[in-house]
Amino acid sequence: MPRRKKRSGRLDVLVNNAGVYEVFCLWSRSPRSIFTKQYNLNVLGLLLATQEAVKHFGPAGGSVVNIGSVAATHAPATGSVYSGTKAAVNAITKSLATELGPRKIRVNALNPA
Repeated sequence: MPRRKKRSGRLDVLVNNAGVYEVFCLWSRSPRSIFTKQYNLNVLGLLLATQEAVKHFGPAGGSVVNIGSVAATHAPATGSVYSGTKAAVNAITKSLATELGPRKIRVNALNPA
């Protein structure tokens, strides 16, 4: 159970800040383990954490803040794997905002440079 819920009986905010990136390199030279590691944490981890948090938001709703990256739109050379995960974060954010909005749950992304 999330710490905030234990103290106050409800969860108000989830910040999906966990993420990983490996040194940028050509995707053609990247081992599969790099793809798996980055997609599992940056994309699947975000989805699973959000799925669990939404169960604990009360009728007043809540807020989900996803931490992306400017790499999602800047897409630097040799950054295709990481950029792809962060572009997925942006797409997921838009979809979840539409899906969860009627339940008073805001979903936003911050994309630091």
